[in-house]
Formats: sequence, C-alpha cells, structure tokens
Amino acid sequence: MERFRPLHPIASLRTLDPQVRRLGLVSFFADLSSEIVYPLFPIFVTTVLGVPVAVLGLIEGIAEATASITKYPFGQAADYTGRHRPFVLGGYSLAAFGKLIIALSFAWPLALAGRFVDRFGKGMRTASRDDLIAATTKPEQQGLAFGLHRTMDTMGAVAGPLVALLLVQLHVPLRWIFAIAVIPGFLSVLVILWLVKEHRAEPSRHAFRLSLPASPAFRWLLAGSLLFAVGNSSDMFILLRAKNLGMGTAAVILLYVLYNVVYSAGSLPLGGLSDRVGQFPVVLTGYALFAAVYLGFAAAGSGWTLAALFAVYGLYIAATEGTSKALIGRVIPAGERASALGLYYTATGLASFAASAVGGVLWSAVGPWATFAYGAAAAAVAAALMLVGRGKVRRSLAG
Repeated sequence: MERFRPLHPIASLRTLDPQVRRLGLVSFFADLSSEIVYPLFPIFVTTVLGVPVAVLGLIEGIAEATASITKYPFGQAADYTGRHRPFVLGGYSLAAFGKLIIALSFAWPLALAGRFVDRFGKGMRTASRDDLIAATTKPEQQGLAFGLHRTMDTMGAVAGPLVALLLVQLHVPLRWIFAIAVIPGFLSVLVILWLVKEHRAEPSRHAFRLSLPASPAFRWLLAGSLLFAVGNSSDMFILLRAKNLGMGTAAVILLYVLYNVVYSAGSLPLGGLSDRVGQFPVVLTGYALFAAVYLGFAAAGSGWTLAALFAVYGLYIAATEGTSKALIGRVIPAGERASALGLYYTATGLASFAASAVGGVLWSAVGPWATFAYGAAAAAVAAALMLVGRGKVRRSLAG
C-alpha cells in the first residue's frame, strides 16, 4: 500500500484547502453551542423535569436515531443533486433552533422535541459537510484534513462545558444557559453564509437506491463499526456515572472538559499518523481503548480513577472519529461519497440507538456497571473482527 509521509502534520496543514479550515470554524461554533447544553441536559431532564434515567435513555435513543436515520437519505440527496452547501446550511440552522426549544421546555416531551430538531439538523448536514472536506483534499491527506476538522470541532467542545460551568457558578438558571447556547449556534450559520463555498459535483444516477459500496475496506469498516456501535451507548451515561459516584455538577463538567481536551489534542496527530500507517489500524486501536475504558467505568470507585478514564476515553474517539471518515474519503469516489458516508452514519447510528436503549434498561434493572460491561464486550468483539479483516483491507487498498 502506498504510504504518504509528511514531514510534520503542522507543516502539512498549509497545503490543505482553506475550505477545510472554514468548515472547521463552522463546527467550532456549532459544538460550542452543543456542548454548553450537553453536560447539563441529563441533569436538567432528571432533576428539573423529574424523569427517570430510563426516560433519558429513551430521549437520547430517539434523538440519536433521528440523526442516524436521516444521514443516509440526505447523503443520497446531496449526491443526486450534486449540491452540498444547502444541506449544510439547513442542518446547522435546525440545530440552533432545537436548542431554543430545549430552553423553553417545561415537560420532557418538549425536551425530546428540541433534541429531535437538533439531531434532525445533524442528520441533514453531516454527510454533505464531510463530502465537502473530502472533495477538496488529496487522498493521501484525508486523515490530516479530518483530524484538523475534529480538532477545531472539539475545541468548541472544550470551550462549551467551560462556559456552562461559569454560568452554573454564576447561578444562571439552566433554561437561560440553554438560551445562551443558541448564540454560537447561529454564528455557525453566519460562517456558512459568508465563507463556505459550494462544491458542485456531477449528479448521481444511483442516488435513492439502497446499495452497499463494493470497496472491501468500506465493508470491513462498516461491519466492525456496527458491532462496536451496538454497545456504544450515549455519553450521557458516563456523565451520569460521575454523578452516581458522588461528583458535583462542576466536577462532572470538568471531567467532560478533560475528555474533550484530550480528544482535541489527539485528533490532528492521530489523523496524520493514519495517513502514514493506514486508517484501519488506528480505528482498531481506538476500539481496544474503548473496551478497556468501559471496563474501568464499570469498576470505578473514585474521582481520580474517573479523571484517568475520561482522558483515555478522549484518546479512543480521537483515534476513531476522523480516521473512519478519512478511510471512506479515500476509498469511495466522488458522486457516491456522500451516500456512503450517510449509509455508514445511519447504520452505526441505528445500532447506537439500540445501545442507548439497552444501556438505560441495564442501568435501571441491574446497575450502572452492567451498562459499561456490555459496551466493553461489544467493543472487544468489534476489535477482534477488525483485526481479522486488517490484511484483506491492506490488500484492497494496495490494489
């Protein structure tokens, strides 16, 4: 397999198309908005709205399933029309509006509606945004480009919880905090309007037809990712685990910040590394890390243990999130890529819906440890499957 060996990831950033940085800025503002809300949402639902954890699991399951189900048809629509920017613009606009609905909710069905609108927007935009990145990036720099995008995105995820923590310390009501989160959401929309350019592709005649791409690399990635996703429940559960072990709201937020700091710091170098050693081995390593961390969450009993686990959890997602997209960007041709990305997101997201539902039931019926033990087992099986397919993927990429 041909390997790309840049002198240094930071030096190589200058050779990336400006569109990658612009879309990274969009994601920075959008994630800043989302991550002001995200660490406080489980507390809001279970304390202010007074619903049990099982209902929270249902809300998150429906929300994430909505994002997942919509990614494939919207990816196909982008390939069918050859247009991407309208889906990106509409998706980020809906996400901002969804947070406003959450701020106004006085019963859990309204909170569910807000999460639904937010995640519907995510489903609308994701495949088109990632196709824009892939289309303007050389195949041998896909890992670097997606690593940069994840870094900028996650910088928003670092700033968001810190803003939330500051507002909590200032005794701002949760509803007002959620309303404030709408502001950076609409800033992301303005960046799209002013800076993001359209990538016009040839319309695809194969859109709106369910089909699995022929690439062996894509198929092995999809198979392993599906097995992994059936145990990868919502991150809300790791936040609740910290609360379950007696940590206060401020401490929970700081743990989430730690996770995002590691995620942001690791995405760019791991993305660059994946361009040299291949995306597949980096993803496999990430799954193994996840299994170890979830076993740790099942057995954790102290704040220091949780801090270490949250940090390593950030490494897992830095190793898997951008590199999976980079692999798809390399092996799927233009005109089919948004559909392939959408199929990947939809399939794994539906599996994650099941994981969140099962995770909530296990938490309530057996105990918190069961949710994490189940996730660890699924990740270990997925890593084993990826290891089996590693040689076949290498040969398919070399061919």
